[in-house]
Amino acid sequence: MTATGPAPTGRGASTRRRELIAIAADLFAEHGFANVTVDDIGRAAGVSGPALYHHFDGKEALLGEMLVDISEYLLEGGRAVASEGTDVVERLIRFHAEFAVDQPSLITVHFRDLVHARPDDEARVRSIQHDYVEVWRTALHERDPSLDPATTLAAVHAAFGLINSTPHSGRLPREAMLDLLSEMATAALFATTRH
Repeated sequence: MTATGPAPTGRGASTRRRELIAIAADLFAEHGFANVTVDDIGRAAGVSGPALYHHFDGKEALLGEMLVDISEYLLEGGRAVASEGTDVVERLIRFHAEFAVDQPSLITVHFRDLVHARPDDEARVRSIQHDYVEVWRTALHERDPSLDPATTLAAVHAAFGLINSTPHSGRLPREAMLDLLSEMATAALFATTRH
């Protein structure tokens, strides 16, 4: 499983650091964080495992940086979409679907391996995730103010579940997959307005 498209990980980091994060994301997604060693990452990157310590102080630090960066990327992107003001829900769906389709390894690691992050990194990711969910919840509530907060929150999480299942789905060509995910997530979210 290889990440495609522009990877959001390590946006403030050196090119080599970004490469190492992308390589680690693919390995973690394929084998699971616990089953990948520093030597495995080094071998895939063409360096010795200990050479990674020039960039990260351990495998957990690499994972933490990866997950915090993914979360910040989604939050910043979601806020940018929301600031534009029209068709916000539909554009949030498309933004998240593009991330999921283009970065299947990162989606897998984000969903599955957060429990392996250091406690401070896990807390930071959960805080950012909360803020990202709030961007979506606010957009959906503004679209239909009659929705109660619990329904709105449940609908947002259900849409994430649908979109984030992409790495486990049969794959269509990129645009067809984006259209399918966007249509399905839109229908799922807007089903709440029929209650």
